[in-house]
Parts: sequence; structure tokens; C-alpha cells
Amino acid sequence: MTFTKVKPGEKVLELIPGSGYWTRVFSHVVGPKGHVYTVWPHEMDKYAAKSIVNWQELVAKPPYTNVSLLQQQAAELTVPEPVDLVFTSQNYHDYHDKFMGPVDLGTFGKQVLAALKPGGLFVVIDHTATAGSGIEATDTLHRIDPEVVKKEMTAAGFVFDGSSDALHNPADPLTAKVFGPSIRGHTDQFIYRFRKPAK
Repeated sequence: MTFTKVKPGEKVLELIPGSGYWTRVFSHVVGPKGHVYTVWPHEMDKYAAKSIVNWQELVAKPPYTNVSLLQQQAAELTVPEPVDLVFTSQNYHDYHDKFMGPVDLGTFGKQVLAALKPGGLFVVIDHTATAGSGIEATDTLHRIDPEVVKKEMTAAGFVFDGSSDALHNPADPLTAKVFGPSIRGHTDQFIYRFRKPAK
């Protein structure tokens, strides 16, 4: 949360919220004067039906009434109002995969940029793939080369604003599928922060 710089009263857009760990944390941080928009792409409906039902129950009662569920096509990212932070954890690589379209990441980057207020932040957490591997492991190992993310988002107009080693694991060989019993929950993950220019 410190790295995301999120503050009480701010607006957050979370992409593919999974089990809702981060959503709950963001909800408490932004408080009743803030809001958390969570996006479930329709392309994930068949994989996330149970999660979406849980989501609908979650946002219907306190303290999570400051959370909204947005269901839309992966390639058509929109939000009802400009936000201070866009956040995604362990899902950026999915946008490259066939079941998601795949999404044109140049267009996607511009949509994220448009969703943010001037000076707003985009924080990406994902499983690390070997350097130079590009996107070849996104659909097999569910990993992505961090340099791909940096290249795509800076090409979209973002300024690279920093990284964190909080989830770095040097013992991860980067060659195992992230769901494998030998590495699940212990993958090496990169955390990148991008900033929308203020002008």
C-alpha cells in the first residue's frame, strides 16, 4: 500500500481482482469518502463465475459498499470517473493470452492512461519470466518478462516511476508454472509503478 501511494478519499480501479485480498485492503484505505472499482472482463466469466457471485455479495453490504463491480470486454476498459490509481496483481500477463482476445496492449495502455487523473499511478504486480523471454510464457507458465510491461506502458505514454523488490524471490528459477506445488505462493514477482504525466 505504501508503494501504491493510495490515500483516504481516493478512487481506485482494480483490474481482475481475483479472491479480493487487495480489494478489501483498498476499500479500508480509501474509506467511505473513496471508492474502489473492480473490473471483471467478460472473457473471464467462465473461469470466475463463483468469484463474481462472491463479489456481488461482497459489495452489497458494509464495510464494502464503497466497492463497485464493473463487467466489460477486456478490450474496452472504461471507468465511470477518473481515478487516482489503477492496480492489477498477477493478471497483466493474461491480457496477452488468446482467451482474452488477445488484447492490443498499445490500446490497453492508452485506456489505462485515460482512466487516470493527471499524475495518477498504474501499479503492476506479476510473476517474473526469464529476461528476454518476452511474452512466450504468458499462457504456459503464467509469467511475463518485466521489460515487456515497462516497454508497453511507456510506449502508451506512462513514465516509469519506480519498482519494489518486496515480492522478489531469488530462489525461484523462473521456469516453473506458477501453479506448480514447488513454487505456488512463492514465485518471484516484480512490482512496477507508472505515472501519468501531470500535463
